Amino acid sequence: MDSLYVNKAVAAALTAGIAFFVTGLLGDELIRAPAPSKPAIAVALPEPAAPAGEQKTGPDPIAPLMASADPAAGLAYTKTICVACHSFNEGGKAGVGPNLYGILGAPHAHMAGFDYSKALKAKTGPWTYEALNEWLYKPAAYAPGTRMSFAGIPSDKTRANVIAYLRSLSPNPEPLPTPTAAPAKTAMAAPAAAGGVEALAQKEGLPPLEPLLAKADPEAGHAFTKTICVACHSFNKDGKAGVGPNLWGVVGAPHGHMEGFNYSSALKSKQGPWTYAELNEWLYKPSAYAPGTRMSYAGLPNAQMRANVIDYLRTLSDHPEPLPADASAAGGAAGTSAPTPPPAANQGGPAAGTPEPAAKSP
Repeated sequence: MDSLYVNKAVAAALTAGIAFFVTGLLGDELIRAPAPSKPAIAVALPEPAAPAGEQKTGPDPIAPLMASADPAAGLAYTKTICVACHSFNEGGKAGVGPNLYGILGAPHAHMAGFDYSKALKAKTGPWTYEALNEWLYKPAAYAPGTRMSFAGIPSDKTRANVIAYLRSLSPNPEPLPTPTAAPAKTAMAAPAAAGGVEALAQKEGLPPLEPLLAKADPEAGHAFTKTICVACHSFNKDGKAGVGPNLWGVVGAPHGHMEGFNYSSALKSKQGPWTYAELNEWLYKPSAYAPGTRMSYAGLPNAQMRANVIDYLRTLSDHPEPLPADASAAGGAAGTSAPTPPPAANQGGPAAGTPEPAAKSP
């Protein structure tokens, strides 16, 4: 086939293609179909309901939650979330955020030398319980313009736990806040002050302690204190105070029995020794036994476990206090034996569930 003929055929095909393309472009420009003002078929969709969580404009008051807050749970949370930016030990260095030791009750810009945002510098007054509550709920709302990128803690319980832990980061923790509206707690505290040590037990319907002590297991009490109480207390003879006092020799000792420990005014006002009945009421609900106490532990509702803990505390002495007469008689009738004295050094004991007292004075 003649090559000239082939070239003519290819040129003709290309010319036709170009002409078709140009014609299409001109047609699109000259004839435009207007977009419809509304769709031909309208499908009505329901308005999406706002999530329940978005309807909440702020945190619940923190004061009613602090009595049951768990500082150990707060510590666990901070270890998971907060240590990326903050340190918590006394004298600790700043990271992305400031050191937080002693923050409760301190000024907003409490760490000298740290470059706080203008939003935080503009905040006056101390970090109160409610200020921390609002800050931890949503930092960006509490201090618009803050450099804190953390979104916040929506759970009221978790915030209370974290604040309880921050409260413990001080040699003299701030007193727990008093709920402004707590009629049940007020009614419960009043009889205790007016009616003596048995008033709270009668008000709450606590079972008699003596039969429980008769069958108490001090080893079970020891195990409980090692799980709950060692976060704040020591139990060995001549042990040092932590957030709470050492508890060696507490049974039968004065309420403020550890020399040098800074007891709350609520405990200092208590007269007489720690009797079995006093310990029972204290362990049941510290905030009701001594309103204003700095003890953040909510209490130990299980009656037999309270007796176990008290029996364990009883063993923390070179000369354990005798059991109440009723308990001794019941124990003898049941064939139970008195608990054996503890080893020379006991570690583990009531911190969250035991009195503020600690080492027995000579």
